[in-house]
Amino acid sequence: MTAPMQVSRRALMLGLASALPLAACSGTGGEVGAFVDEGGFGNPTAHNILVLTGQMPFAIDLAQKFAREVPNTVMFDFDSARLDAAAQHVLRQQANWIRQFPEVTFRVFGHADAPGSNAYNHALGMRRARAVVNQLVRNGVSRQRLEAVVSQGETQPLIPTQDRERQNRRAVTEVAGLLSRHPTVMNGQYANIIFREYLASASPG
Repeated sequence: MTAPMQVSRRALMLGLASALPLAACSGTGGEVGAFVDEGGFGNPTAHNILVLTGQMPFAIDLAQKFAREVPNTVMFDFDSARLDAAAQHVLRQQANWIRQFPEVTFRVFGHADAPGSNAYNHALGMRRARAVVNQLVRNGVSRQRLEAVVSQGETQPLIPTQDRERQNRRAVTEVAGLLSRHPTVMNGQYANIIFREYLASASPG
């Protein structure tokens, strides 16, 4: 039997970006894949490879599991990227979950509310995303697995308003894909990841 086909990182990310918005249950306005070029040739090929190697459904399941089991959003004060005690508590929960799955990569999306210029709010959203990444790293997550930091600025509000709105001042962490160079992924050994998940779910607390 030949070894499962290895998927390039670019192919993996393009395929997941196309599929995850259809399945993710985060309720945060579809941040995943918001900037991906839909293309006409590469994405169907990447999608087929991911399905044939078992990575597509597995990554989608992990994205749904993360959104279901862990708060994926933290809020910020007005014109601030400081993480308060509540945000730090959420990020400890995220980091504990993320550390269970060393094969998985994550992306953080920063957002702002409407007051201020587009350029300023885009920079503020990036500061917020970076603050989350730095806090996850402090809680034991490898920075290499936090694949991208994305700012949506004020372009994707949860509550459409031109006024200050705390729910729009947020950063959202989502599953980005599988780390294609990780041995478990390269060899298609998804059962190992599922087994670890089973043991973790059976552990008290």
